[in-house]
Amino acid sequence: MSASTDTLRNTFGALLARASRHWRRAADQRLQPFNLTEATWLPLVRISRAAAPPRQKELAASLSLDGSSVVRLLDNLEAAGLIQRREAASDRRAKAIFLTPRGRAIADKVEDVARQVQRDALAGLSDRDIETTYRVLMHVCNSLERSMQEMAA
Repeated sequence: MSASTDTLRNTFGALLARASRHWRRAADQRLQPFNLTEATWLPLVRISRAAAPPRQKELAASLSLDGSSVVRLLDNLEAAGLIQRREAASDRRAKAIFLTPRGRAIADKVEDVARQVQRDALAGLSDRDIETTYRVLMHVCNSLERSMQEMAA
């Protein structure tokens, strides 16, 4: 392995984290006029993109948060009139999370901003570069997930 390849491998994680921070900051900055932060817009997007209204446990998993954090988050979103929690049809003990009309309107604005950030971030990259990067990042995610599962077992 050459010195430059060694350097690239050693700085890969830091660069990945930096890119993620910049991406989130760009979205947060563009969403400031709507008084939204990642803590509020990300759950709205996850709920709006779900094939069916998610349950609290599913939302927590998709946000990589524990249950108590999601309860507080949902309490705040519900108090702001952005979501409603209703009994799930299949299990009356579980609550399904629905966007209110106001929550849907905000989620749509967030999606517009997300597309703008994506266009800016990926400008100048070829389709081949994006495909390669996607494949590499999926490999990293899958490897780390496997590793965490093995450690938990």
